[in-house]
Amino acid sequence: MSRRYDCADPADRETGLREAASAVKRGELVVLPTDTVYGIGADAFSSDAVGDMMEAKGRGRGMPSPVLVGSPNTLHGIIAELPEWGWDLVDAFWPGALTLVARHQPSLRWDLGDTRGTVAVRMPLHPVAIELLNETGPMAVTAGNRSGQPAPESCDAAQEQLGEAVAVYLDGGRPLEASASTIVDVTGERAVLLREGALTAETLREVVPDLEHDQQ
Repeated sequence: MSRRYDCADPADRETGLREAASAVKRGELVVLPTDTVYGIGADAFSSDAVGDMMEAKGRGRGMPSPVLVGSPNTLHGIIAELPEWGWDLVDAFWPGALTLVARHQPSLRWDLGDTRGTVAVRMPLHPVAIELLNETGPMAVTAGNRSGQPAPESCDAAQEQLGEAVAVYLDGGRPLEASASTIVDVTGERAVLLREGALTAETLREVVPDLEHDQQ
């Protein structure tokens, strides 16, 4: 049976974070608040758990899962190379609604879907999410909705869609942005905007003036 914890209550938050971290380490699924929308998450290094997460969403391997981290320092262990301007983006917008698509370390033993050697990674601006991630390490986290349904802006909405497929629900209230993160590709010589979300192209160009925009 799924368990749900109200993170506005200090005691419930402490218990919920402990239970969520334990669930992730057992290969189970959790729903957590982020600064954009509620996400469903699993241990990024457990292919079975990531597979269960995709099944709960009704999503195939062609849409690989992003990864959330609790600290920029985690990038050193999962990203093969990040240019100086990529670190400038991290310094300016993390934690926050910026997802970077980078080449991951080839030695990593994970299966996030058909990634073609890349990973979409973000550090969310939400204290509950950051505390959980610092306990579990990198998590595969994607919007906590069934494919084709709206991304959930509340724990209620996520629970209505995912039900008993999730072991632990962490209710952190309403998200700060209630919109998707902005996605920037940092695998080439220049930054390429893949999706404009909570952060606009104009805002990004204050840090990387030569940002390109993928119009596809």
